[in-house]
Amino acid sequence: MPDPAPAATSGPATATASWRFALPHATVAVPLARALVRNTLADTGAPVDGDTAELLTAELVANAVQHTDGDEPIELVLELAPSGDWQVEVHDQDPSPPAALREPRPPSAAETGEDPREVSERGRGLQLLRTLSAAAGYRPTPEGKAVWFTLPAAARQAY
Repeated sequence: MPDPAPAATSGPATATASWRFALPHATVAVPLARALVRNTLADTGAPVDGDTAELLTAELVANAVQHTDGDEPIELVLELAPSGDWQVEVHDQDPSPPAALREPRPPSAAETGEDPREVSERGRGLQLLRTLSAAAGYRPTPEGKAVWFTLPAAARQAY
């Protein structure tokens, strides 16, 4: 298992901590990715919504496993900015962008008047990604693509 210590940092005021994990191209990668996010957030004390981070990470990893061929590992990249914002990237070998992120956000069932019970089971993960993250997208990489999302630092409450 990779060392959970930050992979790279720069000066203290501008440091972005980064972790990289190779995951198997198999369904077991989903709970493993959730655990890596949960543990990294706990270890760093990052002020983000951990449940949302785990859910969205699981969706990206599940999509990478389901929609890419081969047995090349999937890479999970976690980054913590000095502001406390959190970015998660999932890298895979397929250069094709996710269909739901290629187009502008489709209207929701509420906006179209559709019965939510009639909406397809497929594509909900990327709907969650667009709804729950501060930003989401994809970018080409030399080996394929990276699909990413960011979560803002949560306000800390005084007790």
